[in-house]
Amino acid sequence: MHVVAVLALDEVSAFDLAIPCQVFALVTDPDGAPAYEVRVCVDQETAATAGPTAPFRVSSSYRWDDVLGADTIIVPGIPVERAPDPRALRLLREAADGGARIASICTGAFALAHAELLEGRRVTTHWRFADALAERFPGIHVDPSVLYVDEGQVLTSAGIAAGLDLCLHLVRRDHGAAAAAHAARMLVMPPQRTGGQAQFIEYRAPETDSADLGETLQWMRGKLSEPLSLADIAAHAMMSRRSLARHFRAQTGTTPLRWLLAQRVQRARELLETTALPLTRVAEATGFGAVETLRHHFVRQVGTTPSAYRAAFRR
Repeated sequence: MHVVAVLALDEVSAFDLAIPCQVFALVTDPDGAPAYEVRVCVDQETAATAGPTAPFRVSSSYRWDDVLGADTIIVPGIPVERAPDPRALRLLREAADGGARIASICTGAFALAHAELLEGRRVTTHWRFADALAERFPGIHVDPSVLYVDEGQVLTSAGIAAGLDLCLHLVRRDHGAAAAAHAARMLVMPPQRTGGQAQFIEYRAPETDSADLGETLQWMRGKLSEPLSLADIAAHAMMSRRSLARHFRAQTGTTPLRWLLAQRVQRARELLETTALPLTRVAEATGFGAVETLRHHFVRQVGTTPSAYRAAFRR
């Protein structure tokens, strides 16, 4: 069983701490058995104090040292004003040297940076602390606009709720899109949020001509097999193309056609996992038309071919 260790440092964010416990508990293998074992690892001498918004202490039967036996280690958010305990940093470095996959949620990226695991990497954290991370660790490439960054062995996520996106991404990497989609349904959230953290950085007063695109997004999901132009989408939303683009970016963080492309690739992943449809039918059902077009966009977004993906994740 894949072991996930959640490293609870002092003044850990209670919300961040709960995210991996909740997400990975929802995933089962093809036989219905739990796919992950989640261990919350605390300092047995002092325990861990949750942050000021949740004033309680965290106790567990697992110690900090138990992270060394984990396949994946997740570091939830912590205060950024001081460095974490040197013992925890040593354990993170030792685990990384041993090949463990290490991820951070929100300001947990600061712990990874103090452990010297982020040098030369592209990373993210909560947009509010992105500048501080970049200034304190100039060898790190901080991208404050995204929800998470996957650098292979090391992953980082943006603020708080983006930890859900990161954990679902890890499930998708390990068990495929269908498993991640099931967990997302249980969490009542989309399996893959389109757009990034940038859409949350600035909060503007609603414009006089603001409109909710929820109905249009649902309509687009139901039309994935059909050719849709920007004019078609604007007509359904009863907006000009310029207004559609403005509202779409404000609500999703991306453009209408990029959002549509991401939804088509997501649907292709589900069909490759759960059906025996030939690639020609998958291409038609997802609006790509030709297998070559499907393969081109699939490789760009997923990093592998449709055939290789099906061989890895078909249940």
